[in-house]
Amino acid sequence: MSAKKLFDRRVTIATNAFVELVVWEVPQPVVGSHHPYKYRLAFVHNHCCVLRYDNEVGKGDHKHIGTTEYPYTFTHVDQLIADFLTDVRRWQHELHVAGRLGVRTK
Repeated sequence: MSAKKLFDRRVTIATNAFVELVVWEVPQPVVGSHHPYKYRLAFVHNHCCVLRYDNEVGKGDHKHIGTTEYPYTFTHVDQLIADFLTDVRRWQHELHVAGRLGVRTK
């Protein structure tokens, strides 16, 4: 079996923000992961990637929030997307609250 792209979508969620979701089913797990998927999910705001989930070869499953990297426990593609979208909503909420308080963001 060769790699099969499950989806590759870019969705604009605001004039200055979008999410990009790319997931492949691969014949063998990438080094560092224990499942047959290769993925990258990104949230870009004002031309800056502020949130990313991926399983880079050798690093395994993890997420980036700002400049900090955290481990991520992969269970299923549906849960991966749900967790990512929850973090996107949380980030948008925090940005909205900061704006209401007069805190400048990028």
